[in-house]
Order: sequence, then C-alpha cells, then structure tokens
Amino acid sequence: MAEQLTTYDPAEYLTSDTAIAIFMAEAFETNDTGYIAHALGVVARAKGMTDIANQTGLSREQLYRSFSENGNPTLKTTLAVMKALGIKLTAEVPS
Repeated sequence: MAEQLTTYDPAEYLTSDTAIAIFMAEAFETNDTGYIAHALGVVARAKGMTDIANQTGLSREQLYRSFSENGNPTLKTTLAVMKALGIKLTAEVPS
C-alpha cells in the first residue's frame, strides 16, 4: 500500500509573532538570498498576502512573483514587505 503524503506549508504554523521571528532569524542565518526571499513570502502568506499588498501598494501578483522560488525581489520591495510584516532588519558587529 502506497503511503499518502501531504504538502507541508510552513505558513500554516506561523501563527505568532514569536514563531515568525524565529523563522526569519533562521532564514537570515543561512545568508542565502533566495531562501530569505522565499521565507519572507511564506510569512507574507501567513499574515495574508492581500493585506500585505494593500499596506505596500504592490499587487498580490507582484508579491507572489517576487517572493516565489525563482523570484528576485528588489531591496525596495523587500523592505516594504518587511515593514508591513513588522520585521526589522538590524546590523550588529560579529563577535
């Protein structure tokens, strides 16, 4: 008998600001720009892409395209989405 697999969507589990902060912190630690963009897209879906689109003035389609697996969002788009999500980008001196 074949095993039934379901699609895992991390957006379904990002139900608190703490979960989102941990998810994004781990994404930033990878230093993988594609993965970071994808992670922002996941968080945007968790929060509601329509709401994020309204807050940023960008279309839902543009956001989905920018933060897709092959997307390449501009810094302006990335910062606008981060602001709408309540995510701060900070710098620190490495220890």
